[in-house]
Amino acid sequence: MASAKYETHEHDVIIIGAGGAGLRAAIEASNEKLSVGLVCKSLLGKAHTVMAEGGIAAAMGNVEPRDNWKVHFRDTMKGGRFLNQWRMAQLHAMEAPDRVKELEEWGALFDRTADGRILQRNFGGHKYPRLAHVGDRTGLEMIRTLQQHGVHLGIKVYMECTISRLLTDDDKIKGAFGYWRENGKFVVFKSKAVVLATGGIGRMFKINSNSWECTGDGQALAYLAGAELMDMEFMQFHPTGMVWPPSVRGTLITEGVRGEGGTLRNKDGKRIMFDYIPELYANETADTEAEADKWLAESTQAGGSKAKRTPDLLPRDIVARAIHAEVKAGRGSPHGGVFLDIATRRSAEDIKRKLPAMYHQFKELGDVDITTDPMEVGPTAHYTMGGIRVDSDTQESRIKGLFAAGECAAGMHGSNRLGGNSLSDLVVFGRLAGLHAAKYARDAAAPSIDDGEIEAAATEALAVFNREEGENPFLLHDELKDSMQKHVGIIRVEKELKAGLLELHALKARVGKIKVEDNRHFNTAWHQSLDMRNMLICAEAMCQAAIARKESRGGHARDDFPDQDKGHFSKVNIVSRMTKSGEMEISEVPLPEVPADIKKVLEEDSK
Repeated sequence: MASAKYETHEHDVIIIGAGGAGLRAAIEASNEKLSVGLVCKSLLGKAHTVMAEGGIAAAMGNVEPRDNWKVHFRDTMKGGRFLNQWRMAQLHAMEAPDRVKELEEWGALFDRTADGRILQRNFGGHKYPRLAHVGDRTGLEMIRTLQQHGVHLGIKVYMECTISRLLTDDDKIKGAFGYWRENGKFVVFKSKAVVLATGGIGRMFKINSNSWECTGDGQALAYLAGAELMDMEFMQFHPTGMVWPPSVRGTLITEGVRGEGGTLRNKDGKRIMFDYIPELYANETADTEAEADKWLAESTQAGGSKAKRTPDLLPRDIVARAIHAEVKAGRGSPHGGVFLDIATRRSAEDIKRKLPAMYHQFKELGDVDITTDPMEVGPTAHYTMGGIRVDSDTQESRIKGLFAAGECAAGMHGSNRLGGNSLSDLVVFGRLAGLHAAKYARDAAAPSIDDGEIEAAATEALAVFNREEGENPFLLHDELKDSMQKHVGIIRVEKELKAGLLELHALKARVGKIKVEDNRHFNTAWHQSLDMRNMLICAEAMCQAAIARKESRGGHARDDFPDQDKGHFSKVNIVSRMTKSGEMEISEVPLPEVPADIKKVLEEDSK
């Protein structure tokens, strides 16, 4: 039997991915008294979540008592241009405060108000100060807390393991197949339920803020197993990544810099965002420096500010396109960005205390002292709003027993994510995915593994070693990043998108001819060949969906269709699936109808 031939582990629930969503799912499934296995591509504690800096969004009302879940829900829907799955946005806004309190109970050390409550800061697109934070290292503290809490629950952790295929039977999950990155030996995981929590896809862009793990693994695994991808056209380009020196271009600069008073300026010293306030946010955004400064001075005081918000904290898609426009018009900084100035707003002591990671990042990587000099910043591929299509309440995909949570799942953020909503997304939907995976597993029969499926997965994984000659996966990755940056970047047009799609199809054929040398031990070329398969699936889905959506909305900006459609495209999500012949097809799926009571919440005056 093939299953006896390879190392095999059996659990009720397998979680693939050990970031915030994966750890929270594992904790919840373990709380249901089931056997849980946690599989991670890297080492435990090294997940991309640790790179989240600014804070976790939750309407706790600690700084502004007027804040509540309804205001947070409205902000999230508005930020996503109302293409969100309304039920996911509602659950997120309602449950986020409890998830933050839970983290505090488990030992998270948040910054505090003068009277000892969890401190909250301003962030783009949020009406009130809403982000609970630990300086600018919030993701790191969250992972530390979840990891420390989880290891005491008996969760079995499998580190440095790559999953290459999900195992299914009649649209029902039964496990996963992969290999140990250290020695290349294959491993089989038998499981009644699987939760995918593998994160994003940013490594397919040349300029990105993502760590090496973010290669669309969960999205591709789900797609190949028969699940659907949704909203893949929506890629968030964070407005503030480092632009100099070239070796660190794209490295993230937290939105917390602007939350603490940082302003964006062009080469002439002019504050740029006053020229880019969209109609959707005009009534709540300051159009003069005096009013913006008044809001900043008063926003964290008791009772808040009656002034309009600074335009530097508009949603990320708006700010990123504003910076792009300034650079294109010749008003950019020397290295192709704009300037972000915090030094004139905060004392050196404040900056080092509230933004310690940013201070050290610029000092060590760019030889810039942000307590005295401005930062050079520009857009960087950061986050995908698209991913695996899941049920809003359970996080289950169309494959029975296969769940997804976090960045690899779609629906929560619509066409654009608000800063800070990512970390609360992880713990809210990680918990729900773990809970419902456990419920499903409790009632499911023990899976029966098909030997033929395992042998097919092994043969597929080893194919790159069995060719006499072929392509270099690292060079192909460079070509993919160049193509996506050029054709499917921050501003898109149909001609370029179609050219990009042709390049992706050509790359796909070449990836099928990759040749890997040497043996399976520590073979990074082998790892890269599988990453290329996954990234190409995500890239093709993004490119096809971007061609189909003939409007500009959130993270999808079309120069040939610059306006946001108020008709057809405001009512549909674009879904990608694999046909029986192995081709990718896309379709339009109507947005779920918003019930009357939720419509009333969206229409309420948020005073």
